Amino acid sequence: MEFGVLLLRLTVGLTLAAHGGQKLFGWFGGPGLDGAGRALENLGFFPGRRHAFMAGLTEIGGGLLLALGLVTPVAASIVAAVMLVAGVSAHARRGFFLTNGGYEYTLMLGLSGLSVAFTGPGAVSLDALLGLNLAGAGWGAAAALVALAGGAIQLGQRRDATAVHAAAA
Repeated sequence: MEFGVLLLRLTVGLTLAAHGGQKLFGWFGGPGLDGAGRALENLGFFPGRRHAFMAGLTEIGGGLLLALGLVTPVAASIVAAVMLVAGVSAHARRGFFLTNGGYEYTLMLGLSGLSVAFTGPGAVSLDALLGLNLAGAGWGAAAALVALAGGAIQLGQRRDATAVHAAAA
């Protein structure tokens, strides 16, 4: 079981951190801050560059925390929140399957990350090394609530992109 949880944490955490690197630095063929900013403005997040910076920073930070198994409920809530925002704002209208641009991928990453808050990061983690026992139903539920609140706050900031662009013209 310990190796399975480690694989899950590393896969989800490092995948999310890589997506953050795409946004912040243009790594792995990503758009960088300017391109990610334009994309986020098209989704209603203004100013786009600031939102791209925060999204990239959140993805890198949350992903690395999860991969390391450090303050795992915090990491899980970050992962779930950022995937909730991405799923709702960019993918939900396209249905479930990723082949159609749907929310399948964001759902899998978000809930996989969140599940670690319930199970715990395992023995091969910084939480275990530091003697932190931050796992179980209470921690998982708290992480889920924080993720929902954080995602809702971000989604609540969205504006109609066409109206904003028309007003600026």
